Amino acid sequence: MPLTRRDFINRTAAAAATLSLTEQLHAMRLAIPVGRRSGAATARIVSSTNGLRGVARAWELLQRGDDTLDAIIAGVNIQELDAEDDSVGLGGLPNEDGVVQLDASCMHGPTRRAGAVGCIEDIATPSLVAKAIMDYTDHIMLVGADAKTFALDMGFTPQTLLTPKSRQHWLRWRARLNPGDFRLDYDDDIAIRFTHGTINMNAVNAAGEMSSVTTTSGMAYKVPGRVGDSPIIGAGQYCDQSAGAAGSTGRGEANIKACGGFLTVEFMRQGMAPEQACLKTLERMVSMTEARLLDGKGRPRYDINIYALAKDGRYGSASMYEGGTFAVADDTGARVEKAAYLFRRSEYPTGPVPVQRARAR
Repeated sequence: MPLTRRDFINRTAAAAATLSLTEQLHAMRLAIPVGRRSGAATARIVSSTNGLRGVARAWELLQRGDDTLDAIIAGVNIQELDAEDDSVGLGGLPNEDGVVQLDASCMHGPTRRAGAVGCIEDIATPSLVAKAIMDYTDHIMLVGADAKTFALDMGFTPQTLLTPKSRQHWLRWRARLNPGDFRLDYDDDIAIRFTHGTINMNAVNAAGEMSSVTTTSGMAYKVPGRVGDSPIIGAGQYCDQSAGAAGSTGRGEANIKACGGFLTVEFMRQGMAPEQACLKTLERMVSMTEARLLDGKGRPRYDINIYALAKDGRYGSASMYEGGTFAVADDTGARVEKAAYLFRRSEYPTGPVPVQRARAR
């Protein structure tokens, strides 16, 4: 029986409150068999590292019998409502005009439904808005002011998302844009905070039912209206009940061009282990990267992380550069594990990534 609007609002409030390198080369670098991450338990949750608290909460809900999508959205709500986390939701770093614009998307494997929201303002939990779009409309994506109107109609409460802390980061960035303007630079040693942080979470329960969700505030100080990969079905996340689920964090523009979420799941469908599928997708991203973002040896001047979960519970993650981690929760508990990688951290190109351009005022 479909939920009433009143039931949806009650559930929303409750959730908020509870807050090409080959496989052989990869194994040689890490000295870890690609298939090692498969356990006896089928049920499992995989997330970006900032979702460690979230996977623990989602696992509790999964064991209680909650739906996989409800569980992981409750997990990412923890970060969305954490004012100290400047990469998602409340306290997220704003665009260049000082406005926080949020993106999110979700997919529900059993029903093969999806929802997404882009550039929404003043709503701290875009993941729940994405689910409301999935549940209550015949559409998949709503954006901008109309997405906010929809959220308000659904009973979401608007609030100011720019916190004093994130505003100070934005003021420092703005003051240092152009030495010839009339704004005084901050006289301190605090580095300007940049982020393109995101949280992705994927789940499978004991019945093999899968779901995925990704939510973000996007690149810090982005051009107003910019939408990254997080709300793009098939890029920021993808879930196919017959094969698996995958998502990513990092440079969204690179992921969009490679259709990273879809491609990773498709590689798993073809028989690749999740870890290997992540690596192959990263290879595709490198091949799709424009010259200005590559160093002289063809290595990208950005990092990106992919997280994958197969229908049978196998899981894995890979980063463009060494040092990546991810969060996992299953019957052995919630923990952080090391991700595979394409390049060693010592190989990371020097020099700034030419994607932040100062704008004269």
